[in-house]
Amino acid sequence: MAVDMTYLIAGAGLAGAKAAQTLREEGFQGRIVLVGEESERPYERPPLSKGYLLGRTKREEIYVHPQPWYGEHDVDLLLGTAVTGIDPAGHEVSLSDGSRIGYAKLLLATGSSPRRLPIPGADLDGVLYLRRVEDSDRLKAVFPTASRVAIIGAGWIGLETAAAARAAGAEVTVLESAELPLLRVLGREVAEVFAGLHREHGVDLRCGVRVAEIFGRGGQAIGVRLADGSQIDADAVIVGIGITPNTGLALSAGLEVDNGVRVTARLRTSDLDIYAAGDVANAFHPLLGKHIRVEHWANALHQPQVAAKTMLGQDVRYERLPYFFTDQYDLGMEYSGYVEPDGYDEVIFRGDVKTRQFIVFWLRDGRVLAGMNVNIWDVNDAIQDLVRAGRRVDTSALGDPRTPLGSLVGASP
Repeated sequence: MAVDMTYLIAGAGLAGAKAAQTLREEGFQGRIVLVGEESERPYERPPLSKGYLLGRTKREEIYVHPQPWYGEHDVDLLLGTAVTGIDPAGHEVSLSDGSRIGYAKLLLATGSSPRRLPIPGADLDGVLYLRRVEDSDRLKAVFPTASRVAIIGAGWIGLETAAAARAAGAEVTVLESAELPLLRVLGREVAEVFAGLHREHGVDLRCGVRVAEIFGRGGQAIGVRLADGSQIDADAVIVGIGITPNTGLALSAGLEVDNGVRVTARLRTSDLDIYAAGDVANAFHPLLGKHIRVEHWANALHQPQVAAKTMLGQDVRYERLPYFFTDQYDLGMEYSGYVEPDGYDEVIFRGDVKTRQFIVFWLRDGRVLAGMNVNIWDVNDAIQDLVRAGRRVDTSALGDPRTPLGSLVGASP
């Protein structure tokens, strides 16, 4: 088939698979090539630290599409293969097998990689990360036999793996450099809720500490040493200190990169025939009026639909609010909106924080920037409406469970 009818997608995760699906649903008849470095067909990552890790989600349930879908929709799925270079002028990519493929349009859905811990002992066996399905399989095998688990980093991955390790019966120590878990994401008021949650479930949560070394015996990690000289013995050490967008291809191709591949609201890069979506994309958000990069499932699910439609010449923009969720022990929550650290001046709780059935709102100048519903369901749409409205709200009514959230959307005290 002619090169000018080839749309190539670099990255065969959720974002890449959804882009291919959207292209076909929108009537694209040309060749679609979906290139993935992993040997697994596209799958979703949230179960890896939640249901799949806990043994509640079957492996077949994590995949984006059944295996036959790709052949049935004439999508060339190249697994175990990486795009190693882009020639924007020649409209061509090079692959790890030495071959080259021409493209008319190219989507970068290359995702992100776990940050590696730059300390002595970080390369010992038994130091584990969680990003791919084989990582989750490894943790599932380790937890039932490990009596002590040390987790470095109290972000979402660190806390979700802590909950899974506790469910398996392991003693868990979580080590965090900040004063509280999730402090940068949620702020002090709500971070304290998660600190209490894990301590109540028996986690030894140590905040404000610095990890100096992972020590081992015979090449196997057996513990963590802190900067103050204290040490934590462990049968397994898990590192969850964040992720880094995979921007190498974009940089080498001369695309604009700034905390990810910089794209417009239509998800187009500085090259008119190259697009980016998912973890790797730093996209302009029309509602927020700024570029943001969001590392959550909802972006990988929805952004590719806009990217694919833009590739087909449709006039669309990505305007969805950032959204993420978590499940830890008996706590389930959804979060919608966007708040930078120190970007709010008021936090309002609605409901019972002690029983962890509440909604919390982050505000600035009386306007709701984000909201999080904890163990209260079917309210996230109303929370998003409040954020989108951008109006000052009656804060006393906002904190009163007797006041319907929908009644506050058009209010302006």
